[in-house]
Amino acid sequence: MLTMHLIDALDAEILLTLDRDPQATVLSLSRTLGVARNTVHARLRRLANDGSLAPFSQRVRTEALGLPLIAFISISISQSSSDIAVAALQTIPEIIEMHATTGDADLLAKVAARDPADLHRITNAMLAIDGVVRTSTAMSLVEVMPTRTVPLLEAAAQKQQAVVAQKQST
Repeated sequence: MLTMHLIDALDAEILLTLDRDPQATVLSLSRTLGVARNTVHARLRRLANDGSLAPFSQRVRTEALGLPLIAFISISISQSSSDIAVAALQTIPEIIEMHATTGDADLLAKVAARDPADLHRITNAMLAIDGVVRTSTAMSLVEVMPTRTVPLLEAAAQKQQAVVAQKQST
């Protein structure tokens, strides 16, 4: 299992700069941020190796794959076969994210589909899995806010700036 390090202010600044310019080179990042090229390179390598950064493929919009419909499916599973059911659900390519949850359902799956008929096919495939007891589906009408981490990165970067400013004033 990977040991994920907490993202510090410099890591946050590197990631924010890359967010603004995804094609930035390590050299341009080091110049923009005023740190050594080797420092930027080592930081990016650590973030990638310890699991702090998600795979690049997670940036691909499902619409670009011909799957514009997003739905959230609550899945209730039999506790005696939960590992088998989860493993079988993971083989359905249209399930793009899945979380174990508390509450009425055991899992919450984010699903990408071509249209409502395709979503029906995917839901039926889920229900055919041994251990899946029932599902409840909610279709997304429009994404009002995509997954975002920029505000969290900005807060991490500002914490360090506040510490530096406080040290300079004392």
